[in-house]
Amino acid sequence: MKDYSLVDDDLIRKIVKPRDIFSRKGDNGIALVVGGSRIYHGAPLLSSLAALRSGTDLVYTAIPKINLISSRIFSPDLIILPFPDDKLTTGSVRRLLNTLPKKIDAAAIGMGLNVSKSQPLILLIQKLLKDESHLVIDAGALIPDILPDISNNETIVTPHAGEFKRLFGDSPTNNLSEQIELVSRKAKEFGLIIVLKGHQNIVSDGEETFVIERTTPSMTVGGTGDILSGLITGFRTKYGSVHSCLLGLFFNGQAALRLSNKIGFHMLASDLLTELAYVMKEYDTLKSLTDQS
Repeated sequence: MKDYSLVDDDLIRKIVKPRDIFSRKGDNGIALVVGGSRIYHGAPLLSSLAALRSGTDLVYTAIPKINLISSRIFSPDLIILPFPDDKLTTGSVRRLLNTLPKKIDAAAIGMGLNVSKSQPLILLIQKLLKDESHLVIDAGALIPDILPDISNNETIVTPHAGEFKRLFGDSPTNNLSEQIELVSRKAKEFGLIIVLKGHQNIVSDGEETFVIERTTPSMTVGGTGDILSGLITGFRTKYGSVHSCLLGLFFNGQAALRLSNKIGFHMLASDLLTELAYVMKEYDTLKSLTDQS
């Protein structure tokens, strides 16, 4: 008996919502991305631009001050909120929270982030959850210390196999059935939505489980996971937790497949940012005037 559902075009078309023709800036979501370090400066930038590509109206990007100038040069679309330290500190968190211009619908934490102590990260998570922001936790922020605070509130975690072991203490095998059982069990135990990334991407909230196969080995290039986290976060400003994960995985994979057909195994993660628009455009609809009544 199959204990999971496959993600296909029909399912995605049922999930995608039309955009309200009368919507204003902010109505289609406001997101925050917190990440980056002296070495991994690009990760939060890729995530932020992916969140914008998802259709989110505003994305604030919190990064170390050392990366400020280069990040602003990278894209005029980014709204940068610099924090003074290379790593996340309690002072950095308090300063960031005090400078946020608007209420955040969804926040991604961890891409390229230098976390030397868990308490600042826990403080950030606690404050965002208190303000009713939805969370997507990735990469450097996936440490076991945060589990008590992210449990049972529809937080999304997006580990690869190594990060999964670091977070939960159990290492996924190469057997799909065993992976599905493990991911589903941990999602139910902690009240999380888990996206286990790999050749077979597995999404589970402990009740429902979905599998979506990686579209091309081109996606092993660094940065595609940051794009995914950004997409999921952008969608989370408007969609439920599981649907956000499915949309992010599907569109990330389809954009990579299109690129692979054009340029083979020579894709860069940043190439996805443009290709995503063409993939998602095929699913765009408007909420009509008759739907307003």
